[in-house]
Amino acid sequence: MMSNHVYKSIELTGSSPKGMEDAIEHAIAKAAESVRNLRWFEVTDTRGHIEDGKIAHWQVTLKAGFTLDDE
Repeated sequence: MMSNHVYKSIELTGSSPKGMEDAIEHAIAKAAESVRNLRWFEVTDTRGHIEDGKIAHWQVTLKAGFTLDDE
């Protein structure tokens, strides 16, 4: 049985020279250091930096949602 939850969302931007997935994982891991109860994420924007005709760096912006503590 699912209980009723209230979620709050924050916006994060992760970056990585390796790829989009690494940028997302880095952003979530960093947020998890200070935000409890992370539950979901949604990618809202993807950007990249090009050097010498090749992808040099990825930036991924996402919304991350977490449940608020019951009191």
